[in-house]
Amino acid sequence: MRIRHLAYMSLMALALASCNDALDTASIDLSKVKNKVEQPLPDRILADMTKKGMDRNSPIMIRIFKEEGTMEILKANQNNRFEVIASYSICAWSGRLGPKVKEGDRQAPEGFYNLTPANLNPNSKYYLAINTGFPNRYDAANGRSGNNLMIHGACSSSGCYSMTDQQVLEIYAFARDAFKGGQKTIQLEAFPFRMTAENMVKHRLSSNIEFWKMLKVGYDNFEVTKRPPEVEVCEKKYVFNQQSSGPFTAGGKCPVMTTPPALQTALATYDKQYQADYGTALKKFDGMAWYDPTEAERKAVVAKQRKGHDLAYAPTGTALAAGKMMKVADLESMMSNQSAQQIARGATATNPTTASIRMATAAPGPIAQQPTQTGDIAMASNIPANVPIPMANPMNPMVSAPLAYAPPPVETAQTDPAKKPPFWKFWAKGE
Repeated sequence: MRIRHLAYMSLMALALASCNDALDTASIDLSKVKNKVEQPLPDRILADMTKKGMDRNSPIMIRIFKEEGTMEILKANQNNRFEVIASYSICAWSGRLGPKVKEGDRQAPEGFYNLTPANLNPNSKYYLAINTGFPNRYDAANGRSGNNLMIHGACSSSGCYSMTDQQVLEIYAFARDAFKGGQKTIQLEAFPFRMTAENMVKHRLSSNIEFWKMLKVGYDNFEVTKRPPEVEVCEKKYVFNQQSSGPFTAGGKCPVMTTPPALQTALATYDKQYQADYGTALKKFDGMAWYDPTEAERKAVVAKQRKGHDLAYAPTGTALAAGKMMKVADLESMMSNQSAQQIARGATATNPTTASIRMATAAPGPIAQQPTQTGDIAMASNIPANVPIPMANPMNPMVSAPLAYAPPPVETAQTDPAKKPPFWKFWAKGE
């Protein structure tokens, strides 16, 4: 009997060792962390790196999926392919699905951002912080504004991606170690959701769909190569992994571009399966579409988590838990009512999801030259009285004191393609 008990305890210990990071990092006693900036990664992560053939200081990339509230750290293995080494539940993000457009709209950024050592803020008021780099060249070319949009601790957000202090301690360490290993820039990819055929069908009615189709091209490039895509901007749009005859200018005409043949073939194969899956999903969700919940509705799902914390602690919950599939007619009626109520209450702006909804009945078409822009966040007015409505956040980094670190460099267009290591070498044999 004792042997069986010991075996059971061993299995439990093994299971706990492989639990998600939200559970595992909760055991970290921050009061015992002597130097948060140099705090080493936990032994469990270092052991996993060894198992996956990763060097402690090898490059990383970061991916964010808003809807499921997940942040992934991916790290290069010995074959220079990136795979997930850690996954975290985002404690709080504000607004709804869709890109950030202007200062004060409470939207968290979506897109592709380059992080340098200057983006790390060891002196943050929110334990530790990493500036997302918003606005980047694409944002600037499209007239989008905002600043000090961070990945930080404290679990309180107004346009940022806020983690627990234990989580951001590890995320910061991943970035620090990669920079120490010689990585010049870390790519941050922020998506509304995993860009599968089924998710694209669910969200096909959103006014952001053309913008998301553009992001999906970069998403697909990573899925095919397992490497961060080379990102450029021209004609106010993102382009990925393109060889060019000249420099890229964010607001100017795109140069003549070509896709490496091996990559083009791989992407075509990937897209063929995607189109088949998209058709299947269209039939599955015929006459149905996803209701994207408000921030208040997401907060209501996790309201009990606020107990025992200070007022600034404001977890938001996932959109998957608070949203739902609805009949298109019912969704249109709901959005129309919300829009009318907002106007009656003197709302000054509407959310992308309250815009007129259109039904897409075919597979996605060509990417738009310039995606639809959105306005300030608009909160639903027909939610129960006990649902917490997001108010001005006392920990809003946009109203805090100036940052005590060097601001990240502004992205500029690549003026001399010859100075950049050609990404097509990734496709050389043995790379």
